[in-house]
Amino acid sequence: MLTSEKKRRKTRGIAIFCLVLFIAAAVSGCRNGSTETSQAGSAVSEKAATGRIAEADTFYSQRENLTKVRLGIAFLQQARIADDGSYEAAWKLAKLNCYLGLHSTDDRERESAFREGIDAGQTAVHLQGDKADGHFWLGANYGGSAQFSMLAGLANFQDIRREMEKVVQIDARYEGGSAYMVLGQLYLRAPKILGGDNQKAVEYLEKGLRFGGNNGLLRLHLAEAYHALNRDQEARKQIDFILRMTPDSNYLPEYKEAVEQAKKLEEKIA
Repeated sequence: MLTSEKKRRKTRGIAIFCLVLFIAAAVSGCRNGSTETSQAGSAVSEKAATGRIAEADTFYSQRENLTKVRLGIAFLQQARIADDGSYEAAWKLAKLNCYLGLHSTDDRERESAFREGIDAGQTAVHLQGDKADGHFWLGANYGGSAQFSMLAGLANFQDIRREMEKVVQIDARYEGGSAYMVLGQLYLRAPKILGGDNQKAVEYLEKGLRFGGNNGLLRLHLAEAYHALNRDQEARKQIDFILRMTPDSNYLPEYKEAVEQAKKLEEKIA
């Protein structure tokens, strides 16, 4: 038989063991509850971001009105706040800012748009560097900034080329061969000291036609490159094609720009 002292020790030991089990279960329950709460919160954030991205897509489809573009940017900014890990929100924010920067007549707004576009593009590349969207719109914002700023142009030449070559490597068909279009523009616009080369511009733009035969802006820049090499007969063929082609309904604003600039180039050649 156990003595009274031994009984007390045994009872105390059992009580302590039970208390340890209770605490362990409580901690485990708190952890599980915290994880479930975190997962639920994450799902809500992703859903909110998805809704705002969809709204931004609607505004982008009306991009000829820059007020719609600005609204789309605001929705994408909210989407990134709701879900800072959203790749789609990041690259689309870069895309809308690029459009705004290229079309705004306000110098401050343009500069701000390209700056935010570059930041969003860099985020997209960091999140999913194996996809073309982030690289393309990051490079496009570098290019837009270079178009309006000599200092940016000097600094961004290699950045633009790197991002567009990455797009070609990942998906040469992206946006109807537009990476080739940007590379062509890069060599057409850049001063020779930075590597500008009209012949190389033509080569890139002709490659782009394999994937973007219905890309009006690509054909426009090819016509410009032909003209720069005094190959005006070939330039006129591209202009005629642009004026006669049936545009993709998703790219009507870009087609209108191509037609307007093609007519000006036609007058210049004549």
